Amino acid sequence: MSGKETDTNNRRKARLKKLLYWLTIDLTVAFVTIALLLYKPGRYNPTNTSPFVSEVNEVSPYLTHLSSEIYNAAQIGDPFEITITQEGVNDIITQANWPIESEGILLYAPSALFIPGMIVLMGTADFKGVEFIITVELNPQIDEEGLININVEKVKIGAMNITPLAKITAKKMYAHRLATVPVDIYSLQTQIAASLLNNEPFNPVFKIDHKRIRLSKINIENEKLTANLTPEISSHQ
Repeated sequence: MSGKETDTNNRRKARLKKLLYWLTIDLTVAFVTIALLLYKPGRYNPTNTSPFVSEVNEVSPYLTHLSSEIYNAAQIGDPFEITITQEGVNDIITQANWPIESEGILLYAPSALFIPGMIVLMGTADFKGVEFIITVELNPQIDEEGLININVEKVKIGAMNITPLAKITAKKMYAHRLATVPVDIYSLQTQIAASLLNNEPFNPVFKIDHKRIRLSKINIENEKLTANLTPEISSHQ
């Protein structure tokens, strides 16, 4: 074998080794990415894991009790405090109309966690038969002017952090909705959506039997949320 043929073979072997090296890296990255996306957080423990529509839609007993508690306290006219439990919130959300389908993605099995300073929302997303666990961490804060912002601290698919991408997508979705659908920007639902999707603070005031009630303070601990509420205007004003 001539020296020229030897050099050619050596170059081929070198290229093959380099190709195998990068192929190994690409496969490793792909496997790690898939593992991260399919990861199921240990703290995710939904009450109902079924992706099928429930035939029975009942009003949550906890929601009925909580609404009655807030209504009765609001009638007195003095500032009051309400404690909302993690168990109670999960009772409320599991009674909603699940699953939710959007753009070919089926979302179901919701779960909520209260940890110090944070509300953690989790759910299963099914895309063409493949299940992913979505996690959204919220850090609601009330500023010195009394405005609340429901800060989205983190968004994850499995164990993969997609927060920057999720925030960019959310802003585009919000802008598109405002441009294409008639929206009452002063409704509480729209203001909450604007805070979640576009990081816009809003005035946390809602009505109960013609009374205006302000959320003045919020404190989140393990498995419970404490809210301070202040009636602003009586029904005779």
